[in-house]
Formats: sequence, structure tokens, C-alpha cells
Amino acid sequence: MTETLFDVVIIGGGPVGENVADRVVQGGLTAAIVEHELVGGECSYWACMPTKALLRDAAAVRAARALPAAGQTVTSELDPAAVLARRDRFAANWSDAGQVEWLNHAGINLVRGHGRITGTRTVTVTQTDGTTITVQARHAVVIATGSSAHVPPIRGLADVAPWTSREAAAVRNIPARLAIIGGGVVGSEMATAFSALGSQVTLVSQSRLLPGVEPFASEHVTAALRTAGVSLHVDVEVDEARRDADGVHLTLSDGAAVEADEVLVATGRTPNTKDLGLDHVGLTPGDWLRVDDTLAVVDDAGDPVGEGWLYAAGDVNKRVLLTHHGKYQGRALGDAIAVRARGEELDLSAWGRHAVTADERAATQVIFTDPEVAAVGLSAEAAAAAGKNIRIVDYDLGAVSGAALHADDYRGQARMVVDAERNILIGFTAVGPDVAELLHAATIAIAGEVPLDRLWHAVPAYPTISEIWLRLLETDRPHWDLVP
Repeated sequence: MTETLFDVVIIGGGPVGENVADRVVQGGLTAAIVEHELVGGECSYWACMPTKALLRDAAAVRAARALPAAGQTVTSELDPAAVLARRDRFAANWSDAGQVEWLNHAGINLVRGHGRITGTRTVTVTQTDGTTITVQARHAVVIATGSSAHVPPIRGLADVAPWTSREAAAVRNIPARLAIIGGGVVGSEMATAFSALGSQVTLVSQSRLLPGVEPFASEHVTAALRTAGVSLHVDVEVDEARRDADGVHLTLSDGAAVEADEVLVATGRTPNTKDLGLDHVGLTPGDWLRVDDTLAVVDDAGDPVGEGWLYAAGDVNKRVLLTHHGKYQGRALGDAIAVRARGEELDLSAWGRHAVTADERAATQVIFTDPEVAAVGLSAEAAAAAGKNIRIVDYDLGAVSGAALHADDYRGQARMVVDAERNILIGFTAVGPDVAELLHAATIAIAGEVPLDRLWHAVPAYPTISEIWLRLLETDRPHWDLVP
């Protein structure tokens, strides 16, 4: 590599870094990505794609079994080897050749190695052979290094060789017994997957499952996991872990004991900032990075770090720890850096071209448990905590004709959270089989701030599950005349 000066240097070659670089190059600048692992990042190889591949076959079998005739054609259990082989294809067999080819096609430079900030707009890269090169940025350095699984300081846990989400996503052999510590998204999804693949799963959670979503959604998922044979220990903690010839033994805070062949830790994330040279810009290694509305890194007082040339996008800034929102930030940031380089003004108004308003008002998430959970915007609890005057509108999804056709004994629920003063949707949650495809309609309504009396004219096709929108609006309509 001969070129060492670029307009923008991005540390981290996951989907967030790729999106920043792509928008920078499309804006007429040069960009280099520094990456010490696989180009494509966590989502491509150890999270979004491979984990959903682990879940999809089981979901298809459950859908077939929910219909009397189709269910008769399902005469055997899942073949774990076939599921894992399909997972391997979606993880590109842990080769980033295709992603590197895309970088080359997009005109993005790749620097292999571990990058550290060593001065103003300067990144020193330690390559695999131990040699170093220094790359410099004319305009900006962007940190897009993401996050890693957090392993809590439970007595003995580090000594039992626990799995994190990476080991679970890349598993080669399905354990007969799997213990999961943590009842969030990763824990609940992996309980769903491994139970379907033949493991006897025990899940331990210090709170209700999926504490970040509406309680009714948590209740549906909890009931379904129990029906699937998952042993749940809720509102308890793990006090100690040890491994012997018989496997892993967990001692719980209520005195119960759990035995398993492997233990998966799914207790949150920690930022990948420990070895980035943050001390060179007055920040603490290992901390989450604070950013302003332009995604520029700021100190505790809110002042720009490094005279405004240092940015952070994706998980590492802790705004929304979801890949699609990190990519959204990356697109906005790449465009903003290009605009600033041309000396033009940014549009940071709400929903403006360079704003990341959706992070606060329309964050979207699908949890691929059985049943699925789809949510966007504010939960009722979050909206009330923010001081908003809201209406909560609930409806039984199973009562919708399209849902009854979709599966016998369809069970689910949908909720609208309405800003009572503006009569617009600010939150939506649905739980039930295949509700993921309902989500984008709600996202558009929230991002567009569509008044409910206008949304009334968006007629859902019959008979589809989308008829839930008509039923929710019918339920809420008597309140509309009361809106000033």
C-alpha cells in the first residue's frame, strides 16, 4: 500500500463503517477502512445473518404445523446438520472475500490491521506481521468499532469457558443441555433456536424476559418458551459457576441448581474502545463514546474532542445498539462529512438529511423468537416517562381475519401508543407469528408523523394481518374529535 493520506479514515469495517465509507466516496471524497478482523463485522458472521438462519427453519416448521393439512406433511424433526450448513452459507463460511470485493468495487481502500489514534487525524495500524503503518485523514476519523458481549463478574464463570453470542452463532455441535444467562434479545432468541434444534435449554434471567419491550409481548414469549420445553428461572441471578467432568454447574440466588453441557452468557454489550488510543484525545479507553447531534465525539462537558475531526457511529456511541440503526447513522454521517468538506451547511433539523432523528423517535426492532416481537418508537412506559400525554390502544391480533387464515389458533396482540395532543402514532408493538412484516407500516406512520385521521384512509387489504391497522384505528377513533 502506497497511499497513506485519505479524506476520511474509518476504524472498523463492519456494516456501519462500510456505510460511512460508501457515502463519503459517493460524496466525492476518498476513504480508507481499517479492520483487524473480517470485513463485514459482527452482523455478517456472528449476529444478524447467522443467528436468523439458525431460527428460520424452525419458524417454517412451526408455521406448517399450525395448519392441519400442511402439518401432516411434516413427519420428522429438524436436521441440525442441515440447519448449520445453511447458517454457514449465510455467514459466507466466515470468509470476507465477497465483502472485500464490494469495497474494491465501491472505491473504498482497505487497510488490514488494528488501528489506534496516535495524533490529530492520525491512525497507526499494526498489521498482522507486526509492522506498522500510519494513515492520516484530511477531514475526519470515524470510530465504528461496535461492541462485544459483556461477561459479568460471576464467581467462577470465566473458568468454565462460557459461550458468548459469537460461539452460539458459529456452533458446530448442538449441546444436549444448554444454560443461558440473560433474558434479553440474544438470550431469548437463542433459547428459541437451540430448543428447536434439540437442546434442553435452561434460561436464567434477573428480570422478566425482554425487559426492553412492552410487558404483554414479554408474556407471550415467556409462555411460548415454556410450552416449547425451555426451563425458565426468572427474577433470579447466578451466584456461581463451575465445570467438572459432568458439565457446567450453576448455583442460583434462590438456591436452585442448573446443570448443562455449555453455558451461553447473554447479559448485554460492552464497547470496543479499550485499545483505540482514546487517551491521545483525552478520553478513557473502554468507555462508550458520547456524541453530539452530528455524531462528533464530545467530552463530558459536551465539547467536541479533537477540534471536531473525530466521530463515532454505531453501537460504540450507545445511541441504539442495532445494526440497521448503526447503518442509518453511517449514511447520515458519511453525507455530513462530505458536505462539511465542501464548506456547506448541514441540515440537522428534525428528520433533516444529516440528522439521526429516527434513533430517538422511530427506533425499530424485530425479535425473532416464537412468537416474533416487532416494535418501533416509544413503548407506553417510555412515553409516559418522557412526560407525554398518551393513549394506549390494544387489539387482539388473533381476532383479525388474516391472522385466523395465517394459522389455526393464532395468538398475538398489537398496541398503538398515540400522542393524544397531536393525534399521531409515536409507538407500535406487535407480538405474534410473522409480525415482522407489519413493522414498516408503523415506522412510516411515525417517521411521517401521519395524523390518525389521515391514516384512516390507508385501507388495508382483506384478508391480511395488516387489517390490524383498521381495528386499532376503529378502537381509537372515538377519541379523535376530542383532539384540539
